[in-house]
Amino acid sequence: MDPTIEHRPERKRFEATLEGAHGHLEYGLRPEVMTIVHTEVDPALEGRGVAGALVRAALDHARAQGLRVDPECSYTRSYMDRHPETRALRV
Repeated sequence: MDPTIEHRPERKRFEATLEGAHGHLEYGLRPEVMTIVHTEVDPALEGRGVAGALVRAALDHARAQGLRVDPECSYTRSYMDRHPETRALRV
């Protein structure tokens, strides 16, 4: 089962829900750059791909908006290192 991901631009975050548990990814914006600062997932969801789904949603949003990505979050940085197709997004 895949998590439900919602973008909450007013809070500058993406939120995930799966089986009643939650996770989120927080970001900041500056001209032409989305800085991903933190990804957090409820321990009940660890190892189920929720953090990756949050990062994919944020990267897809950045790409669609023509933004580059500054991965301050260690999980996001690691995700981007493992997925070469995201290199063009990186600041």
